Amino acid sequence: MNSLNMNTHIKNTDKFAHTQISARIEDYLRSRREDGPILVVDSNIVRSNYMTFAKALPDTRIFYAVKANPAPEILELLTQLGSCFDCASIGEIEMVLAAGAAADRISFGNTIKKERDIAKAHEKGISLFAVDCEAEVEKIARAAPGARVFCRILCDGTDAEWPLSRKFGCVPEIAPRILELAHRLGLKAHGISFHVGSQQRNPEMWDSALASSASIFREMAERGITLSMVNLGGGFPTKYLKEIPGVESYGSAIFRSLRKHFGNSIPETIIEPGRGMVGNAGVIESEVVLVSKKADQDNVRWVYLDIGKFHGLAETMDEAIRYPIRTPHDGSALGPCVLAGPTCDSVDVMYEKVPYELPFSLEIGDRVLIEGTGAYTTTYSSRDFNGMAGLTQVVI
Repeated sequence: MNSLNMNTHIKNTDKFAHTQISARIEDYLRSRREDGPILVVDSNIVRSNYMTFAKALPDTRIFYAVKANPAPEILELLTQLGSCFDCASIGEIEMVLAAGAAADRISFGNTIKKERDIAKAHEKGISLFAVDCEAEVEKIARAAPGARVFCRILCDGTDAEWPLSRKFGCVPEIAPRILELAHRLGLKAHGISFHVGSQQRNPEMWDSALASSASIFREMAERGITLSMVNLGGGFPTKYLKEIPGVESYGSAIFRSLRKHFGNSIPETIIEPGRGMVGNAGVIESEVVLVSKKADQDNVRWVYLDIGKFHGLAETMDEAIRYPIRTPHDGSALGPCVLAGPTCDSVDVMYEKVPYELPFSLEIGDRVLIEGTGAYTTTYSSRDFNGMAGLTQVVI
């Protein structure tokens, strides 16, 4: 088996520099002997990311999106740093409480909740809930009387690599009606939320959503109801193959838009970083299982790894997220490859429409490093498909 030279730098046709793998991760992988793919997350990078968000948006509370990576070590670290948490289920709420966070630092941010789960959350002390329709408001009024609710509005997700434009949220025009119903049913109409799309590379994309939010604030005030919070959502990117603006650029753009649309009456704001908090902190080590061609005349090789869409790389769906990949042969001649996973499902192919450039010298048994994989990998990994164990994670 070929060992990976950790000091090599990947080169490819995308012509963008890759992220640097931390020395702590390199040291861990250098001494690793276990078989199978593994995600290694450097907690020092998570800590640094948190402090960067806190500095870039000093008047905004951070609600880490637990779904990105709910490793207990990450939740405990963020709790110690003072983070709040955006949870999508009772399971995530219980994880955060177990990490030591108080209930008043948790938002039940999923707009699709069973009424009994709302009741369970309320019993645990959760008092902040997301809604996007009247039926959800009615459930919360029955199961969590007196709770605070914020209404999620639709956002088109332009310029996002992983858009979130249709499943969650309502058109801004009906948000006042939903919030007024909450008020009438004894709930606290607390504010507005939106999401500009995951891996959003344009810092200006918050502007139109904030314009809509300010309009809703004004209409609610005319109805005698004062809103107090805007949830700016997630969308803050991590580094893959393409360059991204720094968090400071997002903070400056968001503050300009807040001043533009709210004037001197800027409301309480919160953000829900997930990918931007943990994405660049993780690296997956994977093994090349097979390198082949479908026909003698093919110019494109098929490279099969021991990890694929069903065991952590689900975000390669439609080739939306293109991860940086390092190999022991970086610096040698490159050629196009279809990159696929190991399962018996034909959709377990990561990159085919746009083949990935990898060294011609890549061999069976080589270990490769897939960078930027700290978010949305372990939580997407199946545990039993084809009898494969799924993605192991270590936080160092």
